[in-house]
Amino acid sequence: MYANLSLLALFVFVYSAIAGGVERTPVTGPMVFTAFGLALGPVGLGWLNLDIDREGLRTLAELTLALVLFTDAANANLSVLGKSWHIPERLLSLGLPLTILLGFALGVLLFPDLGLFEVAILATMLAPTDAALGKAVVTNASVPADVREGLNVESGLNDGICVPILLALLALATGVEEYRLGFSLGYFAEAIGIGVAVGVGATLAATWLLRLCTRQGWIAETWRQLPVVALALSCFALAQLLGGSGFIAAFSGGLLFGALAQQEKHRFLLPAEGSGDTLALVTWVLFGAGLVGQTLGYFNWSVLLYAVLSLTLIRMLPVYLSLWGLPLQPRTKLFIGWFGPRGLASIVFGIMVFSADLPGGGTLTGTLVCTILLSILLHGLSANPLVKALTRASRPS
Repeated sequence: MYANLSLLALFVFVYSAIAGGVERTPVTGPMVFTAFGLALGPVGLGWLNLDIDREGLRTLAELTLALVLFTDAANANLSVLGKSWHIPERLLSLGLPLTILLGFALGVLLFPDLGLFEVAILATMLAPTDAALGKAVVTNASVPADVREGLNVESGLNDGICVPILLALLALATGVEEYRLGFSLGYFAEAIGIGVAVGVGATLAATWLLRLCTRQGWIAETWRQLPVVALALSCFALAQLLGGSGFIAAFSGGLLFGALAQQEKHRFLLPAEGSGDTLALVTWVLFGAGLVGQTLGYFNWSVLLYAVLSLTLIRMLPVYLSLWGLPLQPRTKLFIGWFGPRGLASIVFGIMVFSADLPGGGTLTGTLVCTILLSILLHGLSANPLVKALTRASRPS
């Protein structure tokens, strides 16, 4: 345990010291974290042996995603979003279902040994985008504001929408009672409705209390880093407990907190963003050290081809079609389509599917891990060059 702790703590220290320099290069944090876990884990040197089961990794990924969703939503520019709401609305109402359908169609062709429900599960696992991996784009002021806010809202809501769809497919594929809750449209609406209600209700109460305590001077500086972290995790956990979508709750709570706490929010959000980055670091190290090594044996040409298609055609064509008719240039639509990275949400879904013990579970998890690895690499390396290209193309001549 102490050997693992010393390696991980030393890595956190070194990376936190050089993070600003790394951010000015094409290399991203998740690339470094995953590579560290892979290099020092059982597949590599064998120095890092983190004894964490799949449920532990799933919990860590869920909490990390909830915190990232909350802080990203709180930083959203609501005035811009109010004018450009049609972009995320199209991406979620048209682009997301089209992505799942196209992923299913190509999966049937590439994986003839999988059952139809298993292929549909694969398409659903890889449909949601990752707010954390997309941070390099959605926080870059060079990207047009409507594009940034559109991608931010899409990544904040699509994972919560996909949860009941995935549960429904698992119910059909396994017949296990645990997953049958997801088998109705009523549950789908209930999951989203409870998520929004919990996020709004908890944030309203918490914001009122924070304002009261701030006016009274009761919040000590040493405790200022905790309220937003606790609120984000409370929204997530309470929604999950009540049968709703914790991810929807975290994102809707973050949006409301950003709107209500305009003056105080940055003082509270900055420490919470640091906590989210730390949790993400640990999650990606565990992903590289554990999950990648367990699935390498399932990598083959069909898996690699589907992973490439998932990041390109399966994502980009539905996005382009869903944005048809909006006053966006073709290059902007392609930019939005390309920046749909896969990460924490897909890890959570993958562990759910792996635990379901499906006949093709190994192929499904291997394809998911391969897609995430490619996304970490390709989206990370392409973020800054493509942002610069889009910026140059958008300037008036």
